[in-house]
Amino acid sequence: MQQFNVQGMTCGHCVRAVTQAITAQDPAAEVQIDLAAGKVETNTQLPPERIIQLIAEEGYSATPA
Repeated sequence: MQQFNVQGMTCGHCVRAVTQAITAQDPAAEVQIDLAAGKVETNTQLPPERIIQLIAEEGYSATPA
């Protein structure tokens, strides 16, 4: 399980955007987001650098947790 701290997520749209960005690249990925805590957890096979890039492409800042 990979974990990331994400800044800028404020609503359900943010959750959907990040989830869809990851699952578009890895359809088998499971994504769990704690909006209040700004945390994203995923079991994707994608490397952490790619996850951070995908989240950044959606307009959010991410760092490994």
